[in-house]
Amino acid sequence: MSDRPERTGWTPPLRRRRRPDWATQTPTWREARPALIADALKRASARRSGNWYVVGASRDVHAGGRPYGRTVGGVEVVLWRSDTGALHAGPGACPHLGAPLRDSRVVCGTLVCHWHGLALDGGSFAGWDPYPAHDDGVLVWVRLDAVGGEEPSERPVVPVRPTAGSGVDAVFTVVGRCEPQDVVANRLDPWHGSWFHPYSFVDLTVARPPTGEDDTFVVDVSFRVTGRLVVPVRAEFTAPGPRTVVMRITEGEGSTSVVETHATPLTCEADERPRTAVVEAVVAASDRRGFALARAAAPVLRPLMRRTAGRLWRDDLAYAERRWALRSTGRFPG
Repeated sequence: MSDRPERTGWTPPLRRRRRPDWATQTPTWREARPALIADALKRASARRSGNWYVVGASRDVHAGGRPYGRTVGGVEVVLWRSDTGALHAGPGACPHLGAPLRDSRVVCGTLVCHWHGLALDGGSFAGWDPYPAHDDGVLVWVRLDAVGGEEPSERPVVPVRPTAGSGVDAVFTVVGRCEPQDVVANRLDPWHGSWFHPYSFVDLTVARPPTGEDDTFVVDVSFRVTGRLVVPVRAEFTAPGPRTVVMRITEGEGSTSVVETHATPLTCEADERPRTAVVEAVVAASDRRGFALARAAAPVLRPLMRRTAGRLWRDDLAYAERRWALRSTGRFPG
């Protein structure tokens, strides 16, 4: 009798299945009740954000690099880092004559206006006051109290992610003509997955929709790798804030991996032609030994991950923009 520890058998992450016929899959329109989605959206919209907005990827604002500019809620914002990596944020217009600071330069950690050389070190100067900023290691956030209008919080609500350094992350950004609620509504409708995205998802079933006590969508779905090879997983969709939806894999390959969808308004609330930035962070993780190779190859994998997200958002942004177009003309409730 051997006293060696029992070894857990290796299981392949892929499954083979017959190529599905798109038209013969089970319709989901009865389960995707408009009232259910609207109620989930209403509860998400009521959650507090502390006036924090996702601006972009953490790695897009780096020490020694150029400033990073974004308009949030109609407010110009500029971000940059000091030589030590400290994140700074503030109004995007120079307090002297209004030059766009996103086009200026960072010299020795100081933002120097390219019109007349006015230097900003991140502290208040001549009416220019900094905005609170936060770097969570994947995304950068800025707090705009005048835009959010809520009781401010010291830190944003950052979703739980795989342990830092254990995953591979990539951030994809796209802009659409809609409001943040239209982006969130898209993500709170998982039933559209295998119908609208048959190139990526098959066998999608909502195992448990939200209830009054548990505001979570539990979804069983297979990610398509090739025509007949799929990766089956169970995932949960939650909305921890008014502009954020998180998909987390809870069972199957890549357990603990997350996809965070953040909807950041670019225009002010009263704008008749709203624009929203979708900032999606994918943090992939795996407990397989070979995943260390994936982490080492992260610079190569990130463009592929962004390309995959871009293909999905080509369709999902059309969904969100269509929803806004119908709402804005009174042809759809919301």
